[in-house]
Amino acid sequence: MISINNLSVEFSAKSLFDDISYVINPRDKIALVGKNGAGKSTMLKIIAGLQKPTSGTVAVPADVTVGYLPQQMILSDSLTVAEEARKAFSHIDEMQRRLNHMNDELSRRSDYESDDYQQLIVRMTDLSEQLDMQASDNCEAELEKTLVGLGFSRSDFDRPTSEFSGGWRMRIELAKLLLTRPDVLLLDEPTNHLDIESIQWLENFLMTKAKAVVLVSHDRAFIDNVTNRTIEINLGRIYDYAVNYSKFVVLRQERIEQQMRAYQNQQKQIQDTEEFIERFRYKATKAVQVQSRMKQLAKIERIEVDELDTSHLSLRFPPAPRSGDYPIIAENVGKAYGNHQVFDHATFTIKRGEKVAFVGKNGEGKSTLVKCILGEIPFTGELKIGHNVKIGYFAQNQAQLLDETITVFDTIDRVAVGDIRTKIRDILGAFMFGGEASDKKVKVLSGGEKTRLAMIRLLLEPVNLLILDEPTNHLDMRTKDILKQAIKDFNGTVIVVSHDREFLDGLVEKVYEFGGGRVRECLGGIYEFLEKKRIASLAELELSKSPTAKAQETAQTRPQPASKNVQADKVDAPTPKLSYAEQREREKTVKRLQKKVAEAEADVSRIEQTVADIEARIAAGECSDGIFKEHADTQKQLENAMSIWELAVMDLEQAGNR
Repeated sequence: MISINNLSVEFSAKSLFDDISYVINPRDKIALVGKNGAGKSTMLKIIAGLQKPTSGTVAVPADVTVGYLPQQMILSDSLTVAEEARKAFSHIDEMQRRLNHMNDELSRRSDYESDDYQQLIVRMTDLSEQLDMQASDNCEAELEKTLVGLGFSRSDFDRPTSEFSGGWRMRIELAKLLLTRPDVLLLDEPTNHLDIESIQWLENFLMTKAKAVVLVSHDRAFIDNVTNRTIEINLGRIYDYAVNYSKFVVLRQERIEQQMRAYQNQQKQIQDTEEFIERFRYKATKAVQVQSRMKQLAKIERIEVDELDTSHLSLRFPPAPRSGDYPIIAENVGKAYGNHQVFDHATFTIKRGEKVAFVGKNGEGKSTLVKCILGEIPFTGELKIGHNVKIGYFAQNQAQLLDETITVFDTIDRVAVGDIRTKIRDILGAFMFGGEASDKKVKVLSGGEKTRLAMIRLLLEPVNLLILDEPTNHLDMRTKDILKQAIKDFNGTVIVVSHDREFLDGLVEKVYEFGGGRVRECLGGIYEFLEKKRIASLAELELSKSPTAKAQETAQTRPQPASKNVQADKVDAPTPKLSYAEQREREKTVKRLQKKVAEAEADVSRIEQTVADIEARIAAGECSDGIFKEHADTQKQLENAMSIWELAVMDLEQAGNR
């Protein structure tokens, strides 16, 4: 569909891409991965036609549409949320204008028998059919569903976009892009401005509705669930694998090991041949054999081991000075802005050494409570900061606060004090800013490099309470893993505000959920929290039931689409009577979602049976490494299938309740 041919890009005589070629096929879901600064965002810009390569071409067929969401963009604020999102259907308005123009032309003409007149009728018919296909009554329903899925409430639709933060306005741009349904979606860090629930909705959308997708994201769980192909950019070259990211990591390591073994064997062969030639070069009796060996050596096709990026981030937080046993004690803490109560009656205690997560939809008060802890804003209730607590804070927009006109070295030199100033070069080297990189201007750094630079500030003095607000935004996979391990090894207390499930998994032992004006404590990790939340949202009363039985029970209690009955516990106001077209559309949507649930249930049942068969083999005494790997892989498939089933049931619930 889109062909990238012999692509090369150079910046200041440095090669970013070197003769790269690959093809984006219909229905491909591609994860574009690589370290920060490898050129992932540049690649998306070139495919989108916003940047020209030094050499090579990008061939996009005329009938293929491409939609691009950058990490950052300039946003306008002159319309409401719904009006701005409705721009996604501007092509339908243009088609309607063209059809009206043709109708006017047809009414003025009288050359009914001419070829030109007949061609005009054919063009009108084709355009009318296209319009009927695209301009259905479903446009408004899709707009509403997309905005709600991305976290907007229906009351937000008529609010001016100027009332929303930059992150929320980026969601509007994402909604517009998804609504246009392009043939190829280019998404650069789409999850940076989304909460966990919206990320799960976007996952489901990309898996079930999107066509081809090229995705740059450092959310491993997200790209694992969405993608089926991984392209790694490494030192100017690409490595293309027809698997998701987790499988790519394994296959890549296997490929490097195989290459290394083959390379070592070949080097041994070459060395033995060269030694034979050197040893018998001047012996007449061995002349024929020496000539044969020399020809053999010349014909050897040399094996090359793929060049690896050996730059490495070294991150370790300084030892935490001992604090009191309870760094934070909150009792009935609340915060309101005018008549809007963000949260109230927040009561919790964080013990020394605990690592906890703040999660919830954007705007529910996570960053607000952090500001209360930091003493930046007034609040109600009582918030006690423990004895000898020293706070290190990484703000969500920390990277954006950097002065882009100065160098990397000057950025740290201006805030460092005392003996630490003599070690600035060492610290920058540990954060992969060694050598000439320390003299770069901040404005030329990638998003991840800016985040790393901002992270250095946390290392300038020892703290015992780390508060990290979205620390993984823009960080590549390897840097995120290193940061996660550094937080695990840190012997102080940590509060992480994050939507990155994979990053939080195994890192935090307690989750605080923000929502509905409350702060709720959930013991356990992030996936335990998400599981409990799914159970609550689906109103599942009997935990032992199979997915099929639970779905049947849900279907029995769910109101039918055309029914006039309203659930007693429905939160929204009574739904007004629907038009005939709206009723038909809702019925079609519910039927489609019911089919999706049934397919998901069948997948779950099939994989459950496979798991049972494997466990029966193990119970019968089959204990090879292969069967345990097969069992683990099948369990992972079952978890993915369960997630898809749960998302499908939730979509069906929402459709039935409208």
